[in-house]
Amino acid sequence: MPDRPEIVCICGSARFVDEMHAANRDLTFAGIIVVAPGVFPRTEDDDANELITNEQQTALGALHLRKIDLADRVLVVNPGGYIGESTSREIAYARTTGKPISYTDPT
Repeated sequence: MPDRPEIVCICGSARFVDEMHAANRDLTFAGIIVVAPGVFPRTEDDDANELITNEQQTALGALHLRKIDLADRVLVVNPGGYIGESTSREIAYARTTGKPISYTDPT
């Protein structure tokens, strides 16, 4: 194992929470440090996730950009090629910082 394991930031839509958890698990078992969304806002027909305010959503978005700063690379979880507005912003940010970006599905 290297002196410091690779750090990967997971990005993706809250609708893919199960897929992000699976990617997190797989990367962790591969010896990779994972940073990922910690809160998943409620989506339509979803009582399991939290309701959050617009202010909280803005703060979470800014925090996720800092997670991208910490990472060596970004993994976008995008089943079926779906990339939403927030994830698009995160990808654009990662590109401006020179982070390598990979996707779970073709875009």
